[in-house]
Amino acid sequence: MALKQGWQGRTYEDFEVGDIYQHPIGRTITQTDNIWFTLLTVNNNPIHLDDVYAAQTEFKKPLVDSTLTLAIATGLSVSDISQNAINLGWDEIRLPHPLFNGDTLYAQSEVLSMRLSQSRPNMGIIQVKTTGFNQHGQVVIEFKRTIMAYRRGHVPPHRPPLPPQ
Repeated sequence: MALKQGWQGRTYEDFEVGDIYQHPIGRTITQTDNIWFTLLTVNNNPIHLDDVYAAQTEFKKPLVDSTLTLAIATGLSVSDISQNAINLGWDEIRLPHPLFNGDTLYAQSEVLSMRLSQSRPNMGIIQVKTTGFNQHGQVVIEFKRTIMAYRRGHVPPHRPPLPPQ
């Protein structure tokens, strides 16, 4: 049986301005996810935790914590965008439509700009715009993210080699 190498992610040279990556995996957000994340981050806004309170708002039910939406939308993009990179920042985060418990979040990213790093010649800086949408196609989050991606031939090993069998 032959050992097959799995997906190792993109390097700087694999990107081009204008590329759009439709991230293949969606993530259904559960009430447990939302409550756990809200408590973990010490966000005590009742709109995320209290069904009775939320029922009195215009939304009529709890909202998914917006920082959880940001974290999951970012996570959905990692295999396509930043598996071989580090985050430098998020900008222009917008939440045009609410996300609710039970909704499924999907995402896609567009490459906006690229340049080689001046301080790290083994890396390049890439800015992407990620759009997250629910199962109905409604945009629930948009943001720009800047990453510093390794150039080809400079990616640290993802894991040590397996011992011979």
